[in-house]
Amino acid sequence: MIVIRLFTALLVLAAATVPAMSQDRRVPASPADIRLSYAPILQRVQSAVVNVYAAKMVQNHNPLLDDPIFRRFFGVPGQRQEQMQRSLGSGVMVDPSGLVVTNNHVIEGADQVRVSLPDKREFEAEIVLKDSRSDLAVLRLKDAKEKFPTLDLANSDELQVGDVVLAIGNPFGVGQTVTHGIISALARTHVGITDYQFFIQTDAAINPGNSGGALIDMTGKLAGINTSIVSNSGGSLGIGFAIPANMVRVVVASAKSGSTSVKRPWLGARLQAVTPEIAETLGLRLPSGALVANVTANSPAARAGLRLSDLIVAIDGQTIEDSNAFDYRFATRPLGGTSEIDVLRAGKTVKLTVPLETAPDIGRNEIELTSRSPFQGARIANISPAVADEMHLDTDTEGVVVIELGDDTTAANLGFEKGDIIMAVNNQKIATTSDLERATRESARVWRITLVRGGQQINVTLGG
Repeated sequence: MIVIRLFTALLVLAAATVPAMSQDRRVPASPADIRLSYAPILQRVQSAVVNVYAAKMVQNHNPLLDDPIFRRFFGVPGQRQEQMQRSLGSGVMVDPSGLVVTNNHVIEGADQVRVSLPDKREFEAEIVLKDSRSDLAVLRLKDAKEKFPTLDLANSDELQVGDVVLAIGNPFGVGQTVTHGIISALARTHVGITDYQFFIQTDAAINPGNSGGALIDMTGKLAGINTSIVSNSGGSLGIGFAIPANMVRVVVASAKSGSTSVKRPWLGARLQAVTPEIAETLGLRLPSGALVANVTANSPAARAGLRLSDLIVAIDGQTIEDSNAFDYRFATRPLGGTSEIDVLRAGKTVKLTVPLETAPDIGRNEIELTSRSPFQGARIANISPAVADEMHLDTDTEGVVVIELGDDTTAANLGFEKGDIIMAVNNQKIATTSDLERATRESARVWRITLVRGGQQINVTLGG
């Protein structure tokens, strides 16, 4: 199975405020019912359609230019040429002041972003907020002096498998296209695109060109943001995925509050899936729920009384099928209040009240390494509670973690990955980002590096 992010998209979205309509779900009762049209819904939502154009400068590098013999005989200076790379996508207007939500991968790394409205006007846009964990981003139109039509967000928890939905976009650049289908599954958790694996699956045809686009319900509200497809050919096979509107709501709310990042509740516990073997050990009929594998001291989980080996089965009355479902549910809870979590402990149900607060980020000390070394171009951080939460690590993990890698940097080209934990360099223990920064300033012909990736320790020797 190949999951394709639709980041080459130019999706023309139709979106506008639609009055809520109370509709009963029903099967067509006569031929007249089958002849019903979706046109009235589309006419009301089209005015909030936008196209998103992102551009960035990239190095157009010929590897032959690195060869000193090639440069000697052909007199080529070995310099890299810059080239403008452009990506096309779509967005949804979610605030009359000119806020647009789109996919993060549409604008990732962009030096310039422009938004085109349905009436052909174009605005420069600034990136207000980027959230790689949900693959969402919020833009603001510059020099906008009017109120724009918007698309209201649905409560995606009320969606049901079988509900009719519309996908609107510009697949393959052929022009605005509307497709329809049904929600074919909910809470898909093994798609592998973002941190929050809880996607709406639809058979409404979406193709490259739909990234950042709208999945609309029959009330004309935004049910989700189309973000990826499963395909072996690049075209639609009837399996597309959308980020639920309730996650979109959290990201947009953070942008409206003036924050440059999304603030989410922090549990302070690491969860794992329940396998059939674990279910049998626990005496469960089905392998469901989220098993507590670690609890951080003084965290909200610890203060609520959550314990190792507790099985979380519900949050605020909503059943938890697995750890991915809990992560999504918990992340969409509003900060400042509490959530009630049901856990199975020694065969009995225990109710715990967890405070909804952010993870402390003291001591993060995030830096980018620029010295000439194998780590050049890597952005690293100490493992604070906030970083541990973002990177799914235990807070007592030793070392520093790679949180970002620049394109075509030394670190990226050597194969370092986001999430790598650097533990030692040339036999020097790395406990903080300052330790690694100091180590990279020292010249060395051979670099001996110890890192942890996916729970496995790896020893790497470079040079020599």
